[in-house]
Amino acid sequence: MSLKKDFKPVLSISQIINMSVGFFGIQFGWDLQRANMGRIYENLGANADDVPLLFLAAPLTGLIVQPIIGYLSDRTWHPTWGRRRPYFFIGALISSIALILMPHSSALWMAASLLWILDVFGNVSMEPFRAFVADKLPESQINRGFVMQSMMIGLGGSIASALPWIFNNWFRVSNVAAYGGIPQNVKYSFYLGAFFFFSAVLYTVLTSKEYAPTDEELAENKKSAGFFSGIYEMVSAVKNMPKQMKVISLVQFFTWPGLFLMWFYYTTAVAVNVFGGKDASDPVYAAGADFGSLTLAFYSVVTFLFALILPKIADNLGRKTTHSLCLLCGALGLISVAWVHDKNMLYLCMTGIGIAWASILSMPYAMLSGHLPKAKIGIYMGIFNFFIVLPEIIASLGFGWLMRNVLNNDRLLAVQLGGGLMILAAIICLLLVKDERKANETLATQLAVEENKSV
Repeated sequence: MSLKKDFKPVLSISQIINMSVGFFGIQFGWDLQRANMGRIYENLGANADDVPLLFLAAPLTGLIVQPIIGYLSDRTWHPTWGRRRPYFFIGALISSIALILMPHSSALWMAASLLWILDVFGNVSMEPFRAFVADKLPESQINRGFVMQSMMIGLGGSIASALPWIFNNWFRVSNVAAYGGIPQNVKYSFYLGAFFFFSAVLYTVLTSKEYAPTDEELAENKKSAGFFSGIYEMVSAVKNMPKQMKVISLVQFFTWPGLFLMWFYYTTAVAVNVFGGKDASDPVYAAGADFGSLTLAFYSVVTFLFALILPKIADNLGRKTTHSLCLLCGALGLISVAWVHDKNMLYLCMTGIGIAWASILSMPYAMLSGHLPKAKIGIYMGIFNFFIVLPEIIASLGFGWLMRNVLNNDRLLAVQLGGGLMILAAIICLLLVKDERKANETLATQLAVEENKSV
């Protein structure tokens, strides 16, 4: 196969920004729920050991929805809407409606049901974005494409996580609710989140174009269409995963529990362990929860800033070494939360998380992208996410027992355990992942030569 046949033009920075803005909105929605759903659940009467099970919606929907959407988006083509963009739009629309309704939940079952809807359609919108980068960018820009997504994620997450604190401290919106209610500052945050989610995704849909599939690809898609063909292809893809994908998937499997445990318990751990609050009706607890959300916003700011230099670091050190070091920074950040005596030290802890998060959102996908068959990028990206959601399912189903019987419902210990798992992920990445940086640089040089010949 000639280089010319698979050649993709180098995109300008403005084009890469346009195709990444949608992730700003998607992450806005994700971080609103991550920073506030534990608090909403406890306000509605959940105990600390109930929280993991109530978060089960996200991994279950990801496990089912992402490979299906990946498979379907690989086979979708419309002259106007393209391949991935229909899924961006539909997912954003329904997710935004769920965000508006969420703060009106009057019972645990209602909040959990709306979270399920939000996660289903958040995944519909998000999953094709990973394939979108691999669709549009040449190998020489893959690092920058995924890192640009990290920057948008950091920017969206920082604003979303800080919103409850901003509404309370800047606009004097109440942050305390009676038992069974949801504070006004959380409600307003979800309304604003719905606006940003939908408008940012719509911007990418309207400003980015997609490359049309070849006649051969269209013919192959028609030939393999149908429910049973889809099931067969997904099973076949799992059986025939590239070796690099298997190893990186193992890294993911041990990385993400650290993040999940942070999202489950960090905000309420700050409220109880650092501030000394008692329950959701306690103003000290409310102040602690708001401050915890603010420090989560800070790690997203660090993610945004660190993503500016991450491509250069990866170019010099290689992707696997860069990712391993970033994971160790994140592990130190999680473990050191227990050493905090002054609440402002939490910003230092979250610096480590921000560095790790920037890499988690980009380096695994960059290490993987060159190893996937071009016509099956969507389905393989969906399968890759199995190894994000499977540990969350395990945590959601089993961690409640661990909290009750081993950790004595100590939220802080749960956060530290996540840091230990992240150390294990860093070791696996450093020892087992192959870094094919030199080969990729050679290919990038060849593509640049081809581009010059075509001008």
